Amino acid sequence: MQRKAQIGDIKNIQKLLTAYAAKGDMLSRSLSELYESLRDYYVDVDGERLLGTAALHILWEDLAEVRSVAVAEDAGRAGIGSRLVQACIAEARELGLKRVFCLTYKPEFFSKHGFRLVDKSELPHKVWSDCIKCVKFPDCDENAMTLDL
Repeated sequence: MQRKAQIGDIKNIQKLLTAYAAKGDMLSRSLSELYESLRDYYVDVDGERLLGTAALHILWEDLAEVRSVAVAEDAGRAGIGSRLVQACIAEARELGLKRVFCLTYKPEFFSKHGFRLVDKSELPHKVWSDCIKCVKFPDCDENAMTLDL
């Protein structure tokens, strides 16, 4: 079942994100960051078990990031990630945003949702505020992708 995240989900969200961060696939998120941005997150759950998560993080009046897309390894290939990304896109539309972007190592996944590859220089500098926390900064090898709404 997919829904907006609740306070009780935060520690499981962090555990899932940390597993991907340990492999270098995404940034880790501290508990305080997750609690502060709780309203950004969607989750997919089966009973008490967290199967996946994704967030829509608003950056400006016309721009938001789809981030922290993660699905439990044993729940992959069931459409969970796609449903979570679609929920983020739908919310962005409802809010009146004009564009969403992502930074990803999985461009083929996001292209299925209408995102297109762009040069990182096309994104505003504000986008890079999280990047200074990354061990790969300033030599980022992620793909920047945007979706015009």
